[in-house]
Amino acid sequence: MTAEELKSGYIFLLDKPLDWTSFQAVNKMKYKLKREFDLPKKFKIGHAGTLDPRATGLLIVCCGKFTKKIPEIQDAPKEYWTEIKIGVQTESYDTEKPEILHHDISHITEEQVKNILEKFVGEIEQKPPIYSAIKIDGERAYNLARAGEEVEMKARKTTIHYIQDIKIDFPLVSFMVGCSKGTYIRSLAHDIGQELGIGAYLTQLRRTKIGDYAIEDATDQFLNNEYRFEGL
Repeated sequence: MTAEELKSGYIFLLDKPLDWTSFQAVNKMKYKLKREFDLPKKFKIGHAGTLDPRATGLLIVCCGKFTKKIPEIQDAPKEYWTEIKIGVQTESYDTEKPEILHHDISHITEEQVKNILEKFVGEIEQKPPIYSAIKIDGERAYNLARAGEEVEMKARKTTIHYIQDIKIDFPLVSFMVGCSKGTYIRSLAHDIGQELGIGAYLTQLRRTKIGDYAIEDATDQFLNNEYRFEGL
């Protein structure tokens, strides 16, 4: 790999660690590449689709002229391995906030859960979590929520292409979900809980695919001078 090749265009497939923001991952990559390849100050680099800090998995980073491909990659369908906990909720719909509103789940059956999951396949409407990066009047929703302000999120349409490989070990339910751009899996977890009538929240999330790019081709060693990349 050379500086000229990087400026001409590369796509790096990263396995983002837990508790890193996508912004932190890109900044770390940018710093290392600029230092090791003596790249110009205005070297272009960016990610093609945010992953929440509490999620792991595939983060695509585009360099040089391939930053023009970011919108195309962002529009591609996504796949996630998802784990939710039923019978309890959190304000953030994931593990960022503590558990609240515990409910008895002894009456819930595996068949009920599978039937509810099937209802979410297809075009659905969902409200993004208030703890999200969506801007409201120029301010990030999560900043407003953390400041204790009331946040009203507008529902939007999204598509769940499939929910498969369902595994149930109450109170945990895991599955693979394929979805369109803009889907919030945290909101999906919350909505599943509401449909069950007992609440639920996202405990683990791992992005496994973006379009034709797969987590099997990614690396989590970009912090240690090891990279995997794809030149197009």
